[in-house]
Amino acid sequence: MLEEDSDQTYENVLAEIQSFELPIEATLRSVYDDQPNAHKKFMEKLDTCIRNHDKEIEKMCNFHHQGFVDAITELLKVRTDAEKLKVQVTDTNRRFQDAGKEVVVQTEDIIRCRIQQRNITTVIEKLQLCLPVLEMYTKLKEQMSAKRYYSALKTMEQLENVYFPRVSQYRFCQLMIENLPKLREDIKEISMSDLKDFLESIRKHSNKIGEAAMKQAQQQKTFSVALQKQNNVKFGRNIHINDRITEERNEIVLKHTFEEEDENEEEVLTVQELVDFSPVYRCLHIYSVLGDEETFENYYRKQRKKQARLVLQPQSNMHETVDGYRRYFTQIVGFFVVEDHILHVTQGLVTRAYTDELWNMALSKIIAVLRAYSGYGFPVNRLFDLLFEIRDQYNETLLKKWATVFRDIFEEDNYSPIPITNEEEYKIVISKFPFQDPDLEKQPFPKKFPMSQSVPHIYIQVKEFIYASLKFSESLHRSSTEIDDMLRKSTNLLLTRTLNSCLLNLIRKPHIGLTELVQIIINTTHLEQACKYLEDFITNITNISQETVHTTRLYGLSTFKDARHAAEGEIYTKLNQKIDEFVQLADYDWTMSEPDGRASGYLMDLINFLRSIFQVFTHLPGKVAQTACMSACQHLSTSLMQMLLDSELKQISMGAIQQFNLDVIQCELFANSEPVPGFQGDTLQLAFIDLRQLLDLFMVWDWSTYLADYGQPASKYLRVNPNTALTLLEKMKDTSKKNNIFAQFRKNDRDKQKLIETVMKQLRSLVNGMSQHP
Repeated sequence: MLEEDSDQTYENVLAEIQSFELPIEATLRSVYDDQPNAHKKFMEKLDTCIRNHDKEIEKMCNFHHQGFVDAITELLKVRTDAEKLKVQVTDTNRRFQDAGKEVVVQTEDIIRCRIQQRNITTVIEKLQLCLPVLEMYTKLKEQMSAKRYYSALKTMEQLENVYFPRVSQYRFCQLMIENLPKLREDIKEISMSDLKDFLESIRKHSNKIGEAAMKQAQQQKTFSVALQKQNNVKFGRNIHINDRITEERNEIVLKHTFEEEDENEEEVLTVQELVDFSPVYRCLHIYSVLGDEETFENYYRKQRKKQARLVLQPQSNMHETVDGYRRYFTQIVGFFVVEDHILHVTQGLVTRAYTDELWNMALSKIIAVLRAYSGYGFPVNRLFDLLFEIRDQYNETLLKKWATVFRDIFEEDNYSPIPITNEEEYKIVISKFPFQDPDLEKQPFPKKFPMSQSVPHIYIQVKEFIYASLKFSESLHRSSTEIDDMLRKSTNLLLTRTLNSCLLNLIRKPHIGLTELVQIIINTTHLEQACKYLEDFITNITNISQETVHTTRLYGLSTFKDARHAAEGEIYTKLNQKIDEFVQLADYDWTMSEPDGRASGYLMDLINFLRSIFQVFTHLPGKVAQTACMSACQHLSTSLMQMLLDSELKQISMGAIQQFNLDVIQCELFANSEPVPGFQGDTLQLAFIDLRQLLDLFMVWDWSTYLADYGQPASKYLRVNPNTALTLLEKMKDTSKKNNIFAQFRKNDRDKQKLIETVMKQLRSLVNGMSQHP
């Protein structure tokens, strides 16, 4: 038993040694410490274990020996192939090395070419930057050589702002930059030299320029007089149709007038043809570009003032001949013709204040000369006549200017009453326009003036026109009565011609709607009322009482009355057009068997629109609003009637008639609601009386009454025309074939169908009777 335990112990020890998990020293020590002869027994067990392992190894080697032999055999075969592969790889490497030598050489060449190409590209880029600069500088030199100095300055600006910054690092660019200031100074000197030559030239040619201008003015005056005669002839033709002899005589005289003008007319050169103004334009542009425009303007005005003093200085022997006076005044006219041309073709070189200063100086000198030399016995009445003609031309110029002012005011107006929120705003409006309304004064803020913003602006501008006209008239040294008459006549021209024309053009513009037209009528009413204040304004200026017998009255009443009538006509037209737009939206089902039970949508929209518009009309005079309302209802009634009788409408059912009747009822209700106050009784409802009687006839089917009472003043269907009734009945008869409109008649009594035929025959006989006895 002990022996078995010992063997088991040795087995465990061997297992521990083979596992390599415990320290071997401790394991061996346990063997030797257990019992005697343990070493020998352990060695025997160990030898037995080794022999067992050797047997297992031998078995394993015997099992894997053939595979090992086969692997060695394969390795020997691979060795031969590996040697061949080594030879091939070595040969291939050698050949690659030989071939790569040429590639390396070519690659190096390519690298050198790429470097050269990059350098060439860089050079081209730099040249592309430099070439435009050089081209522009060459262009600058050519412009300087061709004396195109303004263009040369523009080229300099381009060089400095665009081209030079790109190539500023190059030395040639610095040289160009340094040369530009010198070129600018050269241009200034040359242009100033040309200006001096121009001033000297126009000083010498002032007399010739004045003669040409006076001839041209005389021709225009002759043509205007002849044209006025022609207009008077045409006007007379309209009034006196039977006065043929007088007309023919006038036309013959007018024809001779034009023929004599054509025979005697010489070619009159304009100031542009007589004088080359290019030096002034060129010099002005050059100094403007150089930023020294003020220096040029001061020099020009200073030199022209010197020349004006020379022109106004009469020659010592001027009074000896009439020709001396003529030369004196023609050179003055020539001087101012040039200045007027410069004023209108340049910006700021000559201002209106500057020319007015020169003109006042000239007038003072001319008057002094006339007074000094009139003692020699030469008449100067024609010279004063010339001044009056100039005054008329001045007034025409003012009228053209104020036409533009009025148009601008109308364009900027919003055509809404002026709103005011406090007392200060109220006083500002009152200070600009004489408006008096105690009711408006009592209303609390915020409130509104009835007129729009254009009214006070127009009033102010009319006063400004009177001031401008007065400024010239005062210089004529006329009496206060004559000045008063001049101011009133010129103001009448402003009102009747200029303002009236602007108002009419405004009224006819397509974008002016009904609301704007209503406001225009209100505006003209207040402007008309303000005319008496304009008369007082002129009276205060001239100190001439309006009670004087020969005092001219202002024609504001007729002016604004014409504008109002035009606006009223436009209101009627636009209102009818709006009604047509709504009616075009109508979409009746003319073959419907039953009505919808409510009025059509388009008609209700139309009525709502009319209500809102007529609320705006409450600010209009009562007659205008009533006429517009009656016109709209009549037009709507006519449009609805035309819709029923349209030749393209072939069939109408009784259901459609009933639906149409619902729409007409709404129209009558609208008329009965008095959308505009002031109508007496059922006046407005009468606009739809034709439709009402026609629809009642068809709704009730009361043909016996209609035919029996036809032509009687008390007839229930007096407004129903037989032709209208026949047309509508034929449309309904045609529908019966498809929509079975008269089915109820055929069911109840087929004799009613014959009644319809009988009614149509009787209607045709009435229509034929009307055609035979119109």
